Amino acid sequence: MGSQGSRAVEPPPDPGLLSIYDRALPEVYGYLLARCSQRALAEDLTAETFLAAVRAEADGGTPTTVPWLIGTARHKLVDHWRRREREERGLRLLDGGIEAGAEDPWDAELDALRAAEVLDHLSPAHRSALTLRYLDDLPVPQVAALLGRTLHATEALLVRARGAFRRQYESTASPELPGGAS
Repeated sequence: MGSQGSRAVEPPPDPGLLSIYDRALPEVYGYLLARCSQRALAEDLTAETFLAAVRAEADGGTPTTVPWLIGTARHKLVDHWRRREREERGLRLLDGGIEAGAEDPWDAELDALRAAEVLDHLSPAHRSALTLRYLDDLPVPQVAALLGRTLHATEALLVRARGAFRRQYESTASPELPGGAS
């Protein structure tokens, strides 16, 4: 009979997470990539999501499911944007004026690829607010809770974010499109 010596043997991982890993990985990564448009960031946040799942199972927490992983991924992405927003806020002064306009009736059809590129160029605060509200289709009170803001502050943020998105979108109009100004 052989001895393994003093080397510690890790216990086998819980089959709960392993049983859904292959199916869940592309869903979690795809969810994150569609919302941040940065492969490296999506990979990092996917890894953080699965680490959180391993910790939750080790602590005897709720069983890991794909919806639980997607929810955790959303929280990881929001946390990332919060950190970036705090960092950027420390580097610049906040822009004053909030438009006191009501509805934004911008009903032009948006090019999805260009819209994703524009979203990527917005500040983390604007990007997170627009993503949670319009891509994740969350109501404003839930967006406010996830961003750690008041309802009024979130509504004002969404007004500014829509304006910033529109300005950026319109300024990046493709020059090869017909009907451009001469």
